[in-house]
Amino acid sequence: MSELIVNHLSKVDRVLAGLIRAAGPYRLAPDPDCQPFQVLAQAIAHQQLNGTAANTILKRFVTSVGSGAFPTPQLVLAAPVETLRAAGFSFSKIASLKDLAANTVAGVVPDCQTLMQLTDSEIIARLTEVRGIGRWTVEMLLVFQLGRPDVLPVDDFGVRNGFRLAYGLRKMPAPRALAAYGERWGPYRTAAAWYLWRAVELERRGILPEPPERVRLPRVPRVRRVIRAIKAHLKKAKRRKAVLQAAQAKKADLRKPLRLAARRARVAVTKAKSTRGRT
Repeated sequence: MSELIVNHLSKVDRVLAGLIRAAGPYRLAPDPDCQPFQVLAQAIAHQQLNGTAANTILKRFVTSVGSGAFPTPQLVLAAPVETLRAAGFSFSKIASLKDLAANTVAGVVPDCQTLMQLTDSEIIARLTEVRGIGRWTVEMLLVFQLGRPDVLPVDDFGVRNGFRLAYGLRKMPAPRALAAYGERWGPYRTAAAWYLWRAVELERRGILPEPPERVRLPRVPRVRRVIRAIKAHLKKAKRRKAVLQAAQAKKADLRKPLRLAARRARVAVTKAKSTRGRT
């Protein structure tokens, strides 16, 4: 399977082919001990912290709440806020942990066997309902826990930086542009992401190969630019409507004297006929 993936990626992308030759065989293997609740709880603990600090907090968390084992959702729900604060969690992260535990008990966050039966998009939609769990966190679970083959985490700094280095770009690629370019790697975009992570390591060691060709990323309209264009269009349409209404009002104003004169004429004619009838 690894050879099939490597051959496909090398065939569709010359730059990636050179990176593959430098990095060697594809060696990503999913974690056989897949525990979604634990993985997501650990992800919450690591948010905005370095690894050492997060691991220290998790160690206290396991000791104080789980009595030496990783706490179950039920134990997290029962744990006092003071206990979690003493472990080192902020109030925001405590709220996220409690919400994760509640959603796990409710079945929104299922076990690994149930996750295996869902599509990538279904898993992302379900797990991002949990407070503090974003798309990137779920994509890491898809890659490293479930071993999904076609995940490209375009918001991941390492993936974007690896692409910049491997393809010789001056700037970091925008996530949407990277996603558009990465369509060619499907259905093995997970492997492409793994090699982009390796590109950062190769650059540090000074053995990252030069790209054999210059790559231009697809032009993807920026959301702000699209919004500005829509607003400009609406403004222009509103202006046209105002001009049309003004013209119609002016036309109506011009017709007023004529209508008044016609009305007076009809009244005069009616009076004249009335007078003749009496005589």
